[in-house]
Amino acid sequence: MHITMIGSGYVGLVSGVCLADFGHDVICVDKDSAKIEALKSGEIPIFEAGLKTLVAENVRAGRLSFSTVVKESVAKSDVVFIAVGTPSRRGDGHADLSYVYAAAREIAEHITGFTVVVTKSTVPVGTGDEVERIIREANPSADVAVVSNPEFLREGAAIEDFKRPDRIVIGLSDDRARSVMTEVYRPLYLNQAPLLFTERRTSELIKYAANAFLAMKITFINEMADLCEKVGANVQEVSRGIGLDGRIGSKFLHAGPGYGGSCFPKDTMALAKTAQDYDSPVRLIEATVSINESRKRAMGRKVIAALGGEVRGKTIGVLGLTFKPNTDDMRDSPAVSIIQTLVDAGARVVGYDPEGMENARKVIDAIDYAEDAYDVAKDADGIVIVTEWDQFRALDFARLKSIMKAPVLVDLRNIYRREEIAKFGFAYSSVGRPAMDIPAATEH
Repeated sequence: MHITMIGSGYVGLVSGVCLADFGHDVICVDKDSAKIEALKSGEIPIFEAGLKTLVAENVRAGRLSFSTVVKESVAKSDVVFIAVGTPSRRGDGHADLSYVYAAAREIAEHITGFTVVVTKSTVPVGTGDEVERIIREANPSADVAVVSNPEFLREGAAIEDFKRPDRIVIGLSDDRARSVMTEVYRPLYLNQAPLLFTERRTSELIKYAANAFLAMKITFINEMADLCEKVGANVQEVSRGIGLDGRIGSKFLHAGPGYGGSCFPKDTMALAKTAQDYDSPVRLIEATVSINESRKRAMGRKVIAALGGEVRGKTIGVLGLTFKPNTDDMRDSPAVSIIQTLVDAGARVVGYDPEGMENARKVIDAIDYAEDAYDVAKDADGIVIVTEWDQFRALDFARLKSIMKAPVLVDLRNIYRREEIAKFGFAYSSVGRPAMDIPAATEH
């Protein structure tokens, strides 16, 4: 099939290259000429494991190409995906749909023959209706079906998620579009990927509801972590104890400094705003948004407390700047708020991230940057693990102690146990665990 992907950001690029790898003829279109030229030369604008190789293979095979011109690609396409950004709108928190609607208008001008227009971007309920209205108003003769097909890609595992999905949600009302979308995802049938066909508005809400529920799980276990610290319990054992219940599950029950990234913060906010507009407030989600936002600075205060309650003039090393490992994404990363709290308190902060340094410099300019984890620790009064990159899981504590001013570790991801590093003379603080680790629970 001939497919056009409007938008070559995270979702558009990953989706486009995976569809090309299925055997489809895919053109990724973007108005950013610098990005398109970079892609044509083999440079990938985002960090995602395996993406560069997959792009190169499909470009070489002639199935994947890049362009800034919508007209040529749309005119010959069976399916046109809209995968542009929908950031939070300044001032009110609603999803900014200006890029989606602009894409719809441009698509409408160049449609020839029956075309399925698919909204891949994360959009509020009713957006598909407006996209259809825009296209029909701009081109009354267009033979078009507008479909909702939300993405469920985890940064750092996006290719795997696309090729081996839990589900593929498709919202539509046109049987012709159902046949087309079935053909788009036909290569996944050997993996028995479950296609869930539903109404368009239902599909749009499924995406928001899924992200909101996961964000709520994270926030729940973070509040349990706070309680564990007060009562002397261990949140990791609490997580395991409740996660073994099949009705609950173990995923997204890892206590930490709060969620961030390109999806959860803006999607929970957008869902809350949509619900308010329909006079059906989602109070659990509103509470989730508020709790998560305050938690990030609270983690900064936790670091200050671990360093004796006063950090003015002290040097603090921060390990991990991106919102999660295996990505270079800094959007709403807890590290930003934590670092700002430390800087506001008068600390000198030195940061390091394996992949996020370039993007971090764009959003955090009040700190120094190091070459590696040990450069971060040089003459530091304490170090903080904010993002659980694999390379931070086996630090040489003897080496760290020899170069630090004071051996203090604040582990906001619970990578280590106190007894593991106590022998090196470190003062250790973690999330949701008692002052001394209690014995692990045993199964019988």
